Amino acid sequence: MSRTHTVVPSPIGPLTVVRDQDGALVRLAMSPPRALEADALGARADAGFEDVARQLAEYFAGERTAFRLPLRPVGSRFELAVWDQLTRIPYGETRSYGHVAEAVGEPGGAQAVGAANGRNPIAIVVPCHRVVGADGRLVGFGGGLPRKRFLLDLEQRADRLF
Repeated sequence: MSRTHTVVPSPIGPLTVVRDQDGALVRLAMSPPRALEADALGARADAGFEDVARQLAEYFAGERTAFRLPLRPVGSRFELAVWDQLTRIPYGETRSYGHVAEAVGEPGGAQAVGAANGRNPIAIVVPCHRVVGADGRLVGFGGGLPRKRFLLDLEQRADRLF
């Protein structure tokens, strides 16, 4: 499995983007990868990521509400179902962990959804930041709650322009 990666600048810090041999996104991370994960990134290759960089720039400029990129996240059947459901949360809106659990056929599975959400390998594009607590509070975000707040605020501001 041959992978390549690049680092894309963003208002929330550098984003590490990883593609597989077919060009599908397998990872978009907000935090620098740990040394043990370096092999999973593949070689650095800034060419071939222009579409990702452009779409991310448009998103952060408030000009893009949906990504059009090939995705190939790796996870369990449940995780893949949760991540697919996350892509169905409309731009500028949020859903609770419980709502996502019901949508994937696991009523009462909010904690399992939270765990799957935390393992989402393709942040932002698979919008795990749009999942909030049952009472609407911001909880649990691997990139940190300030980044989650930034992304939700960005979508709320931009959504008013459309």
